[in-house]
Amino acid sequence: MCIFFLKGCEASVLLNATKEGGAEKDGFLNLSLRGFDVIDDVKSAIEKSCPGVVSCADILALAARDAVQLTGGLFWKVETGRRDGRISLSKEIDANLPFSNFNITQLKQNFASKGLTKKDLVVLSGAHTIGSASCLTINTRLYNFTALDPTFASELKKKCKPGGILPVFELDQGSSTISDAHFYKAVRQNRGLLISDAALLDDHATRAYVKRQSTSAAGATFGRDFGKSMEKMGRIGVLTGSEGEIRQRCALVN
Repeated sequence: MCIFFLKGCEASVLLNATKEGGAEKDGFLNLSLRGFDVIDDVKSAIEKSCPGVVSCADILALAARDAVQLTGGLFWKVETGRRDGRISLSKEIDANLPFSNFNITQLKQNFASKGLTKKDLVVLSGAHTIGSASCLTINTRLYNFTALDPTFASELKKKCKPGGILPVFELDQGSSTISDAHFYKAVRQNRGLLISDAALLDDHATRAYVKRQSTSAAGATFGRDFGKSMEKMGRIGVLTGSEGEIRQRCALVN
């Protein structure tokens, strides 16, 4: 989700660092991002047959959709025609990305600053159905918040010690390779790994959505809702016309 959240959907997260400083991909919140080589390979193949036409931003948006579909999620329409940004700075991350230790007020403010609603917040949090978090990331929640399910907390503490960095844990225990609504069941049972996951229970609207998806058969509306919110997020900060460029290589400006 954070691949579109900083400047918007203009592929700045794909750029390498320059003499001006570290790039977005080098920031702490983005260190777990993977697949840059896959995007580079796709771009290389496209440039051979259709040079200077398809942006890295469009490739990234399409790849995100296809990754969800390949793991069991629903298809959604991806709008194309974006252009690529030229600037990527890790120092801009703190003011833009939602942190894993945000409370519900901070999350709502962060999403609202991007034109996204509370429903978008709780729906896009469902992206945590795939992925993992390190011991370092969950340490504060594990040792300072009593709301975590006691049995679950005990299991985690056997592997994640105070101040520990590793190992990593599945964000959606038991369903981490499938795009489904199981994440919401975990959150409702106080088994959400992140403080920001647990925060979804602290607002009436987001809590109601968690409850609805955790009790509906296979998360009845989550797939459709996720697609709609992804379409909306894909319109954040889009560059068109003469703005930006169409990069020849996704990691470098032309």
